[in-house]
Amino acid sequence: MQKEQKLLRSDYYYDLPEELIAQDPAQKRDESRLFVIDRESGNYFHKHFFDIREYIKPGDILVVNNSKVIPARLHGNRFKKDASGKYTDEIGSAIELLLLERKSENIWEALSRPGHKTPVGTKLSFGGGKLLGEVVEVADGGNRIVKFEYEGEFMALLDSIGEMPLPPYIHKKAEDKNRYQTVYAKYDGSAAAPTAGLHFTKELLGELESKGVVIVPVTLHVGLGTFRPVKEDDITKHKMHSEFCTVSAENAEKYNNAKKAGGRVFAVGTTSCRTLESCADESGYLVPCEKYTDIFIYPGYKFKAVDSLITNFHLPESTLLMLISALAGREKILDAYECAVSEKYRFFSFGDAMLIL
Repeated sequence: MQKEQKLLRSDYYYDLPEELIAQDPAQKRDESRLFVIDRESGNYFHKHFFDIREYIKPGDILVVNNSKVIPARLHGNRFKKDASGKYTDEIGSAIELLLLERKSENIWEALSRPGHKTPVGTKLSFGGGKLLGEVVEVADGGNRIVKFEYEGEFMALLDSIGEMPLPPYIHKKAEDKNRYQTVYAKYDGSAAAPTAGLHFTKELLGELESKGVVIVPVTLHVGLGTFRPVKEDDITKHKMHSEFCTVSAENAEKYNNAKKAGGRVFAVGTTSCRTLESCADESGYLVPCEKYTDIFIYPGYKFKAVDSLITNFHLPESTLLMLISALAGREKILDAYECAVSEKYRFFSFGDAMLIL
């Protein structure tokens, strides 16, 4: 077995100094740094993100994930029980919910912290009673199914009382919610940002489109599945949590026409990549779809649709690091990451970008 085909979790570990984990986004989106890997020559190039215009040519296809992050983190309290076990109007201990997926109009799947304090029947209050909830089921993996009561429109209420669900390695609240949102975000549903897209400005996208780059939106609502740690030593035993994705007939046709004309496919982020690989036929052409995908891409996978990938720097031993290793080779990626560390690139969600050609 070739070294880049190794399927052990430990083979995707690298050392990262904590000070290289970005705590804030770049002052301007497209002024972040860009680490370019040319797979054909094996060379690296150190650029800025706005230099990406040098690599994406007229007729090429830029596929973006237009899912919108919702302020999905809710801080609230449990209601207390009386001596007979009935719930009272008295507020009890603190609780946190991270909304993952809307199941129906007023029912959501959520991650509860601390989980042991929210058995079925637990009644919850958020925003000083503006949003009330009851745990009605414990789902797979220990997630809670919560039924909410509220007045008005749910997303408007969530926007006023919820927080952006920044990853745990970012130790401050988002001062500007829009900086954890792509400029092309459209459809509510993600519990985390498709972060590779955070580097694009409207001006840069407009410039690319004006020179003939075909921009194709797809949607994948990012849940915890993308970021769930791999715990199995043999990575092939890891099970991805499914996430909802969709490609419209109009956008599939736009993509397919450009591909037939010879356009190369640049996926913006691992979520766009996973959507393309989930919805493409064996020839790499897109089929309109509306489905859940649990695709797990790791070395040995044969890409059907994606030619190049724009991505951020990912956590050690993560499924995302395994995905980019499938595209560029494990040893090449780990060598590139070692170089990025020595060059003091900024890592993870608010960090710098990588272009794999």
